[in-house]
Amino acid sequence: MFTGLIETVATITSARRSESAMRLSIDLGESANEIKIGESIAINGVCLTVSELRGNLAGFDISGETLEKSTLSGLKPASQVNIERALKATSRIDGHFVAGHIDGTATIKSIEKAGQFANIKFTAEPELLGQMVVKGSVAVDGISLTISDLGRDSFSVAVIPVTLQKTTLSKAKAGDSVNIETDIIVKTVKRQLEKILPQAGQLTVEKLKELGF
Repeated sequence: MFTGLIETVATITSARRSESAMRLSIDLGESANEIKIGESIAINGVCLTVSELRGNLAGFDISGETLEKSTLSGLKPASQVNIERALKATSRIDGHFVAGHIDGTATIKSIEKAGQFANIKFTAEPELLGQMVVKGSVAVDGISLTISDLGRDSFSVAVIPVTLQKTTLSKAKAGDSVNIETDIIVKTVKRQLEKILPQAGQLTVEKLKELGF
């Protein structure tokens, strides 16, 4: 379990792709001193297991399914990634509950700068958008953000300066693909309501309003 608060941005040193898997090596810098083999780390929001440690370099094995459902297949040497170690039971939860299980990907449609702030709009598939609510949480490449606007084929977030400075969003541009994990609470509630109200068809915010929620 993670919170979506990025601890550091690290650099890929090697990305070896086989027919159905990938082996990543990442320079974790000083963070590697506190990490052990077998630990879970979120790499751009994807929960991966440390399988090797050599100094500051950590190795990760990525399955074909993870490559298919995330943007990790596009990583190459010198790529930068967001890093978050797993949440401790005694830690303060400053972001939101993030499982590290990617629901899909989205594409950056536009980035509008407003001083040191940025408004970023993403296009995404209807299935992903159906799991989002305005003012709800979403993890974008592992970063905990709040949804400021939700359209038929897009959603937007407002990013504060410290988040831009300490994550890969500082170098993001229109056309980039990002990993998306929607809020686990929203997904759970939606799933249960669909079981309770099967006759309602596809459950949307509009449909819930019609039903009196």
